[in-house]
Amino acid sequence: MSIGIAVMGLVVGFLVGMTGVGGAALLTPVLILLGINPTIAVGTDLFYNSITKLFGGIQHWRQKTVNVQMVKYLALGSIPGVVLAIGALELFGSFYHNQEQVIKHALGYVLVLVATAIVIRTFFDKKLRPNMWQVKPLEEKKGMTILIGAVFGFIVGLTSLGSGSLFAVAMVYLYRMKTSELVGTDIAHAFLLVSVAGILHAGLGSVNYMLVGNLLLGSIPGVLLGSTLSSKIPARPLRAVVAVLILISGLKLV
Repeated sequence: MSIGIAVMGLVVGFLVGMTGVGGAALLTPVLILLGINPTIAVGTDLFYNSITKLFGGIQHWRQKTVNVQMVKYLALGSIPGVVLAIGALELFGSFYHNQEQVIKHALGYVLVLVATAIVIRTFFDKKLRPNMWQVKPLEEKKGMTILIGAVFGFIVGLTSLGSGSLFAVAMVYLYRMKTSELVGTDIAHAFLLVSVAGILHAGLGSVNYMLVGNLLLGSIPGVLLGSTLSSKIPARPLRAVVAVLILISGLKLV
């Protein structure tokens, strides 16, 4: 057991609880910058995320804040997308022996994308809502929803990033949902997505279970503490700081 990793999990969990920003965008680049193999970092983070998303998904299911139809449409695209991404990683590893380099560069670009998404939600939210896409019923956007799932699912499988942040941005600006339903739907879909990705990575030997245990040891109390304080401390400035940290991490990996 590593106290340092547990403390890192505590800090990441606290920031997630305070800001709602996805933990993978904070955690995966830090693990890589600490010297952990990129493939192991991605696989471990996905497996770890599936456990944390399980508890949130159960809670939202009980509260009936999950849009099952949207989860189904997103999953129709995201599950094949994540399988394709992990298959492509294996292909690069087997034939080109540059799997780690591919992951690091992909992580860098996606981190920049995630940081941009956080900034948009933090500072331009009111200017982008409402819009013409939100008023259309879900059935009219079925193809678009599946396509969004496929693209972002591929990104998640490749980098472990985006299961919350990128999907959440798409749902905020393209669909009309209550905040509680948006969060519940996002978490329920993310659980399905990262569970499939985590299981595939585990089957390929890309998960460090001791690292998962250390991270959970710190992140669970961190999330609880952050969630408790989130109503007392303004989250907007903190989100901006987190976006800058994610951007810096991304630029270092590109």
